[in-house]
Amino acid sequence: MSERAEHVVVLGAGAVGVATAWYLLEHGFRVTVIDRQPAAALETSWGNGGVIHASEVEPWSQPGMPRKILGWLGKEDAPLLVRYGVLPRIWRWALDYVANCRPDRFSTNTLANLELALHSLRSLQEIAARTGIDYDRATRGVLKIYRDPAALDAAARGAGALAPHGLLFERLDAAGCAAREPALDDTRPTLAGGLFFERDEVGDCNKFTQGLAEACAARGAAFRYGTTVEEIVVRQAKVAAIRTDRGAIETDRAVAALGSFTAPLLHTVGVRAPIRPVKGVSITFARGGWTTAPRVPVIDDSKLFGLVPIGDRIRISGSAEVADYDATPSPARGAAIAANAAFTFPELKRHYRPEEARLWAGLRPVTPSGRPLIGRTPVDGLWINAGHGHLGWTMACGSGRALADLMAGQEPGVPLQTVPGVEAPAA
Repeated sequence: MSERAEHVVVLGAGAVGVATAWYLLEHGFRVTVIDRQPAAALETSWGNGGVIHASEVEPWSQPGMPRKILGWLGKEDAPLLVRYGVLPRIWRWALDYVANCRPDRFSTNTLANLELALHSLRSLQEIAARTGIDYDRATRGVLKIYRDPAALDAAARGAGALAPHGLLFERLDAAGCAAREPALDDTRPTLAGGLFFERDEVGDCNKFTQGLAEACAARGAAFRYGTTVEEIVVRQAKVAAIRTDRGAIETDRAVAALGSFTAPLLHTVGVRAPIRPVKGVSITFARGGWTTAPRVPVIDDSKLFGLVPIGDRIRISGSAEVADYDATPSPARGAAIAANAAFTFPELKRHYRPEEARLWAGLRPVTPSGRPLIGRTPVDGLWINAGHGHLGWTMACGSGRALADLMAGQEPGVPLQTVPGVEAPAA
């Protein structure tokens, strides 16, 4: 680790921001992390699906999706719901989104996401081995189930196209799915089959991020919790300070890693970061007496939910809603996710009690391409690490490593997407 005089202020103490801080420390930077919450990982990093998965790297901007979204407008049970009121404010983002649904762009973006996801998984494993953080890690793989044979065939073709690039998977028939996860035996007659991804892992993102923040602090990083960023002070087109509600912090380098809130902050200094918040909902409850609950994470393609065992808890996640920056969870959408899960796992009805569960919502920061923005902005000294969409937990460590490498003048080794108007770094 080389010693550097530069001070970097990281804005945001979610999984991406804290991972960035860790790798900046590795390069010898002095680091300060600012977050408005009283601890790390209390917003979108708190209740995500819990899976670190290279199996879900396909962007939401994919062929055929614009037509589906139009058909879902106004339907409360839609898997991806766009509120009418937000349409006038997202037209530019939406046009970029549609352009990225072309087959060639979808293929390029998917492959780039896979490379970053695999890089991130390796980085996460290295950090975990080095620090010993307990985050309820499980390495049983992930099973994705299908009821439509055509959907299963299409998914198998997509996975097969990524196999030469490092994606490991196994195609299973209905009996094979139930053998892999016995809790699926009740729903086996409805299944066409599934895909099993052995490399995918599970872990509590909140626990990991808080543990990593403690490890960063032990190495000298300063964490300013309960502190709201009010302004990025720019003088002569260069970062000069970060003004907060608790005073200013002088610095000539800053990293914006505020998830969905990155875009409005950067807009104040003339930088357009095409990131929109997309609300996701999860339900977390104690496994309790459900002794036959799934041990392998299951993602249901037709019912559009994921059920993931995390330590002694069960987490059900799903739903996507484009509705600005409101992270209030919708009880109706939560109930719909629970009902879908109960269809696949009938025993759930006997053990799930809504009044004892934690209904949560977070804002996924989604770009039109489905790829995160990692690198320089047009403002000298201002960097970005945001826009990870549904892959924030999956890509956090690799993204933090890649950005820190760039800031230290090293090649990141993976393809990255930067903000508009900034030349992308070499892979």
